[in-house]
Amino acid sequence: MIEILTPAELRRARGAGALVAHILQTLRRRVAPGTNLLQIDRWTAEMIAEGGGRSCYVDYAPAFGRGPFGHYICTSVNDAVLHGKPRDYELADGDLLTLDLAVLKDGIAADSAISFLVGESEPPGGAELIEATERALRAGIAAAGPGVRLGDVSHAIGAVLTGAGYPVNTEFGGHGIGSTMHQDPHVPNTGRPGRGYTLRPGLLLALEPWVMADTATLVTDPDGWTLRSATGCLTAHSEHTIAITEDGAEILTLP
Repeated sequence: MIEILTPAELRRARGAGALVAHILQTLRRRVAPGTNLLQIDRWTAEMIAEGGGRSCYVDYAPAFGRGPFGHYICTSVNDAVLHGKPRDYELADGDLLTLDLAVLKDGIAADSAISFLVGESEPPGGAELIEATERALRAGIAAAGPGVRLGDVSHAIGAVLTGAGYPVNTEFGGHGIGSTMHQDPHVPNTGRPGRGYTLRPGLLLALEPWVMADTATLVTDPDGWTLRSATGCLTAHSEHTIAITEDGAEILTLP
């Protein structure tokens, strides 16, 4: 299903996006070496409730996961890149942490992800990985607008990632979003210009470039959710929810 929002629904989407952005930036300030991933999950649950939202993750049980996710945020560390299930792990100085959060508020969902280094140490290549995903995200957003083909957006993202020397996996990517978290269309992180669905005002998209330093192959943890690089290399992931408008794209999950 591809959902086109009304102006009233778009106003509600801005509220959902603001809540997601607030939670992620608050967590970024709180996290330090020694922070437990389960504590991050508890903080997230508290802030979702305080903001009048509802988790998109707790009861989420898609075909690619094992049962309901059961947590409020994805916490992926180092070689984990997607769907990181919170566990009893204390973050160390120099860990590369990705936080991915989707929240439903007033009937509309918003989805965003940030990657950052914990503490003062910098693992080799970590900052470059993060910067590449952030730059690819900016390129995808800049390419989006009414009348644009989806392939143009995917191509803009992929050109940055491959130009930085990273392999691109197309199993998971961005997606439509609206009254539910995951909708059509699928937005691969590489594509051919001039191909695919034509973007229309009122469409919400979650764009999410993610990369693994030296592989495009994923492996799944025994928890049935956490996806890691097959080689154990570092990974990074950046995401914003955007709304296609009459004159371009509006970022709904900016801090």
